[in-house]
Amino acid sequence: MMDKIRFSAQWVLPIIIGACLLALFVWVRPTSAQINPIPTPDPKPGSFGVEATKTQPAPTVGATITTPGGGSSFTASPVTATGLCPDDLMVQVYNNGVMVGSTMCLNGSFSLQISLFAGINELSALVLDTLEQPGPASNILTVNYTDTQFKAFGQLITLTSTYGRRSAPTGTELSWPLQLSGGTGPYAFSIDWGDGTPADLKSQPLSGQIPISHTYKKAGIYQVSVKVTDVNGVSAFLQVIAVASGKAEPEAAESANIAARTTILWVPALVAVILLVPTYWLGRRSQIVSIRNKMLKERDSYKEE
Repeated sequence: MMDKIRFSAQWVLPIIIGACLLALFVWVRPTSAQINPIPTPDPKPGSFGVEATKTQPAPTVGATITTPGGGSSFTASPVTATGLCPDDLMVQVYNNGVMVGSTMCLNGSFSLQISLFAGINELSALVLDTLEQPGPASNILTVNYTDTQFKAFGQLITLTSTYGRRSAPTGTELSWPLQLSGGTGPYAFSIDWGDGTPADLKSQPLSGQIPISHTYKKAGIYQVSVKVTDVNGVSAFLQVIAVASGKAEPEAAESANIAARTTILWVPALVAVILLVPTYWLGRRSQIVSIRNKMLKERDSYKEE
């Protein structure tokens, strides 16, 4: 009976280690499942689709143009327009009723470069929310522009767009129609998409509607700057807002952290498996030493008697 008990005791430590490994495996599996979640299936026959429209009040506070000052005169274009506005709204600046640029309002103010027309320019601004709802009209500033290039070459360039903001999902081409008039072709375009990529260079032989396009790799709101120059060196400038929709980068970073944590959890399991054999050997060795010591002790006790 004692031999059976001693033989069974040899397996106590390996059995405990095996149970720990099994518990660790069960604990790791749910964590790993977070990396590759089961995709939501498309609606099946007999299911119902729900469409919702987000509503919110239109902006109640408009923008105010502070510079350039009313009555100013300029001999060069573009110029910088600045002003006050409600945070997180888009500001579109108009010149003589034509949209000449847009930007986002940050920290209660906006700043962007705009092109001027020869002669009198009436500048105004309009704020729009994410649903393209306009706010109150701004003040109107009148400035004068004497175009020296126009006098030298006789042809002014105008670059505008119907859209102050356009959006597309990340990885999908975002297209933008621009309207070019005046000047003498061919025209050279330089387009900075605001995402750190090199500026696009484009040549256009004639004026008219000019399409431009770009594919963003990361979600965000970008300031796009477009400059066009004709064969005589006369130029025009336009700033607009591009929105790339999609998952934000912090979420991607969090997923990477989850994957890293899951990989690290397997390290203790691997170490435990490697140590299983020497642990079993040490257990056997310890038991043999213990039995030997006990036998020697009993022998000494017998001799003393």
